[in-house]
Amino acid sequence: MLSETGESLEDGLEEQRHGPLGRPPAASHAEHISESELSCHCCYNILLDPITLTCGHSVCRHCLAMWWHSSKKNECPECREKWAGFPKINILLRDATVKLFDEAVRSRKAEVEADPQISRTLQAFQRYGNNNQDQPKKVLNKGAGFFFSGVVTALTVVAVLLLAYQWSMGGVEPSDLLLSKPVSHWSPQEVLSWLHSLGPWAHLYMEPFLQENVNGRLLLMLGEEELQRPPYSIESPVHRRTILAELDKVKSLGVKPPHTLWEYKAAYPGTALFLLYALKRSPRLALLYLYLFEYSDIFLPFLHTCCPAVSPWDQAEEDGLSQTQVEPNWKQWAEFLVKYVLLPYQLMAEFAWDWLSVHYWTSRFIIVNAMLLSVLEVCALWRLWTRTGIRALPGNTWSHLWDTLSQGMVLVLLWPITPHFFCNCLFYLGLYFSPILNIDRVVQQLLHPNTDAL
Repeated sequence: MLSETGESLEDGLEEQRHGPLGRPPAASHAEHISESELSCHCCYNILLDPITLTCGHSVCRHCLAMWWHSSKKNECPECREKWAGFPKINILLRDATVKLFDEAVRSRKAEVEADPQISRTLQAFQRYGNNNQDQPKKVLNKGAGFFFSGVVTALTVVAVLLLAYQWSMGGVEPSDLLLSKPVSHWSPQEVLSWLHSLGPWAHLYMEPFLQENVNGRLLLMLGEEELQRPPYSIESPVHRRTILAELDKVKSLGVKPPHTLWEYKAAYPGTALFLLYALKRSPRLALLYLYLFEYSDIFLPFLHTCCPAVSPWDQAEEDGLSQTQVEPNWKQWAEFLVKYVLLPYQLMAEFAWDWLSVHYWTSRFIIVNAMLLSVLEVCALWRLWTRTGIRALPGNTWSHLWDTLSQGMVLVLLWPITPHFFCNCLFYLGLYFSPILNIDRVVQQLLHPNTDAL
């Protein structure tokens, strides 16, 4: 009996050390790891000498060097968050990738080492790290207090007006000629500029476009078969889908589609000014207008951003370019309608939060303004519970509708003869100075809850 107990105890210890049937327990978990899970989000290939940045994203060392060389910024290629110091190779992630996919890593390393441009960029990147790793880091104090006095308010107005003047003269906003120039008139250099704006991975295909002297007319004739065959030889299906999706947008618009707030303002200045004041003044009516008249261009991307669908795990993250034009499911509609009725300003805040990496300070202004407007709306609803508020509801509703419609009509009638500088002043006052005014309105509501600050 004692010998049998000892043998069973030894068998149990052996099973704990080596797993059932003598196989290591971790082997079954390694079989489920695919090559796509250890791929770089810049080149979409297996990670080579991976670098993990301060934001948590991991990219190939040569991809980060190429991105640093082209953008001249110490930013993550995926989320645009700045990285501190000089990034080093993640040794644990590198060893794990080599152990699991040794053949793919060696093949990718041979391709990278054979490219002289990547080698030169890596050398410049390393020299930059050697020259800057000993310099003291500068800590910027980004905090700012709000002081409500006449002098500070006057200085704020003057500063906003000066900024509007500089922007109107083209000194601050990025000016992109492709936003207004027809695609059929694009030169080969402008086609390369458009291709470079798609992402850091696009530099892999700039050489064939340059050799073939592709201009705007030739670009419109390209299809999936042409991109897959030489001389372009775009073998990655993800890259082909991305280029074709952006090319479809260019074909439908006739120009380069705007990708940022400033580009949209430059392409559609009247619509941008109208939406700025409409979403702030009457968010429900503004969203209804977008649903009726701007469904595909603005409303669908807005809804997918604020109420995203739950994507399956096996769906590639890059397919999000085409997902903005897919009809929302019933769960997205239900979430959107609840927020539309109860918390319309939260939709604005969620949309601005999604653009936080692109518009750092502007998105924060919009989020703060949305929070303040939500507080003012709650105060207005609280006043409706009183007898006086219920009696004044029809008059206030009619007055609100009349003010909104009259302001819209004035904007439509005066827009053709309004100076561009004046429109810029209105835009930046509404965007940056509105939170300061709304803070004062919130304070007045909290101190005097029975007054109508709206």
